[in-house]
Amino acid sequence: MVVTAQGSSSWRDAYKGMSSDNIKGLVLALSSSLFIGASFIVKKKGLKKAGASGIRAGSGGYSYLYEPLWWVGMITMIVGEIANFAAYAFAPAILVTPLGALSIIISAVLAHIILRERLHIFGILGCVLCVVGSTSIVLHAPQEREIESVTEVWDLAMDPAFLLYAALVITAVFILMFHFIPQYGQTHIMVYIGICSLVGSLSVMSVKALGIALKLTLSGTNQLIYPQTWAFTLVVLTCVLTQMNYLNKALDTFNTAVVSPIYYVMFTSLTILASVIMFKDWDRQSPTQVVTEMCGFVTILSGTFLLHKTKDMGSTTTKLHKYSEEDGFGAEGMPLRRQESLRTP
Repeated sequence: MVVTAQGSSSWRDAYKGMSSDNIKGLVLALSSSLFIGASFIVKKKGLKKAGASGIRAGSGGYSYLYEPLWWVGMITMIVGEIANFAAYAFAPAILVTPLGALSIIISAVLAHIILRERLHIFGILGCVLCVVGSTSIVLHAPQEREIESVTEVWDLAMDPAFLLYAALVITAVFILMFHFIPQYGQTHIMVYIGICSLVGSLSVMSVKALGIALKLTLSGTNQLIYPQTWAFTLVVLTCVLTQMNYLNKALDTFNTAVVSPIYYVMFTSLTILASVIMFKDWDRQSPTQVVTEMCGFVTILSGTFLLHKTKDMGSTTTKLHKYSEEDGFGAEGMPLRRQESLRTP
């Protein structure tokens, strides 16, 4: 009877409006998507400009480091990531993480306007699906758990269920690193992206813990005195550096148009799973809310896939013709590998 009452109350609360923390997290997440989406375009123009006068990034060159336009894009991306970091301090990961799809929409629209990359009609439909799915998740997202100390987050991380998840992730990452990369790293896209996504799910949980610690500290409750805060900081640094390393390898080895949607799907799915296990997000929701959120997530995935698939359909031939005269490299200096290698077992 108590569970039913709690479920009913949670269901009614969902339609009374979002909490102030969730609204702050939503605004920060939307700002993050805007900055990150724009940064892709600026960095791409910087890479093209640098590649015209030096060795391309895909060939191991670093001429883009001397290109101011590339640095503008990098700074824009850093601002977006900081906003994303702050969003996790206010809202649950199940709300913040899927909104990353909006950066793909912003990037596609700006590419259509600035880079003259044609956005196919089905690509527009993909953008609409992403917006619809994001709206569904926003309207049914769980309220953020009330946490008064970073030690509470540490206790959640020490829960046997999450420890089991973390152990499985770390084991899978080491297997991919030491067994699969030497044999399949250059031919199977899932190896590098698998490492990025698995490590990423742990990094988001640590980022959320660190964000909560900083929020509490700024509000007057110092969390820097707890060793748990510094332990989460160490995990964040380790995971982020690992992600950056293997994501760069994936981008340098495979076509960006292939890497982006696969990475988004795997990273978002694993992050939501980790959040559900660690923060028990679904325990505070009714089954209807959970199903609605999952439908919204699937809608976003469908829109993301459609957007990238139609981008390839509409412009692959043109791009291949255009860059075949430029040593076989794509617009971002990434090698346009034959896609047959992605389908070979």
